[in-house]
Amino acid sequence: MTSGNRESGIGNVDPNNLRCRRVLLMGLGNRQGGLGVARYLIESGADVRVTDLRDEAALAATLADLDGLPIGYTLGRHDEGDFRWADVIVRNPAVPRESSWLALARDLGKRIEMEMTLFFRACPAPILGVTGTKGKTTTTSLLGQMLRERWPNAVVAGNMAVSALGQLPSIQPDAPVALELSSFQLEALDEQHLSPHVGVITNISHDHLDRYPSFDDYAWVKGAVARHQLSENWLVTPDNDPIVEQVIRGAISKRVVFHSTDASSHPHACWISNGRFTGIWDGAAIDFGPVDALRVPGEHSRLNALAAAGAALAMGVTSEEIARSIAAFTGVPHRMEHVATIGGVDYINDTAATAPAAAVAALRAFEGRDIVAIVGGSDKKLPIQPLADELVRIANRVILLDGALTPHLADLLAD
Repeated sequence: MTSGNRESGIGNVDPNNLRCRRVLLMGLGNRQGGLGVARYLIESGADVRVTDLRDEAALAATLADLDGLPIGYTLGRHDEGDFRWADVIVRNPAVPRESSWLALARDLGKRIEMEMTLFFRACPAPILGVTGTKGKTTTTSLLGQMLRERWPNAVVAGNMAVSALGQLPSIQPDAPVALELSSFQLEALDEQHLSPHVGVITNISHDHLDRYPSFDDYAWVKGAVARHQLSENWLVTPDNDPIVEQVIRGAISKRVVFHSTDASSHPHACWISNGRFTGIWDGAAIDFGPVDALRVPGEHSRLNALAAAGAALAMGVTSEEIARSIAAFTGVPHRMEHVATIGGVDYINDTAATAPAAAVAALRAFEGRDIVAIVGGSDKKLPIQPLADELVRIANRVILLDGALTPHLADLLAD
């Protein structure tokens, strides 16, 4: 079994047999995912063409990495002829599902895939998929560290600039794979009725409302990490989170919950007690060491550690191995990353906090200190009143950077 899916939705035809098929890669991008897909398609024997709205100059670095491969290109535009030519369309996560070009492909009866649908069906190893509005990368990275305590060749990939398809040659059947899964990637998995063997939802709050018509729609997509699991699969979620409970309603997998306080009423749970990461598993108490061993600050970081621990336990990692991983974890770049201490001032890079909820969590992690917050940027159509409230309550000073969101934030701060 290559994933926890109930059905592939493709019938009896092997959907990963792409030899001699005409495949159109829609959206090459500048990250590793597009490169990994293109190379996988060529190695699978497909006749490959790439189409991207960006021109050759904008994609120069990516194109250089593909130089010499037998790939055709339509750049700076899309062409209807390419979509009519193709047997299979592989869309980049940045391409919205409502794209008129995808609508044309559907009208033409074309099969539409994404990197993750191809990967889930090809992966020979158990897959642990981590999603959520914030904490995905940190949780996935820490989970990968926990898995490597047991399986040194465990793979970490996904929505973190690491192509999952590009890792296939190094994946061994007995070593699990930890994937960070964005809502965009989950869209395709949901369409193909695919879910990971172990699914993790860190939390769900407002994000990507510039892409989704409503928060309910965005939240529903997150639930795809559990929607097609089997009864022997595992799902790790916050305890008593009404939004999460709504989107996973009907899931038949086994549950692990995590919480900042006692969650011992559940048979499989992780929480914090008396300054220690602790939990229960089939009636047996477990301990993952002192909370202070985690060097990444903030309650949200501690919850990420508990979520990762729950997923690792579901795979059979021991509490001792989990404790060692927590103590050794130093965080990931751009997420609560300590850059330097100069003249007694700590400089923290949290530029991956692209949703207000993530920025609020970072502020709270340093509450009580003299904080200068540097904020601003693009407008994702998210409610930012909570961020303005916490900036006023916690930060001593605020520096506003230019961006579409900044004038609105400035008005809220002035009010």
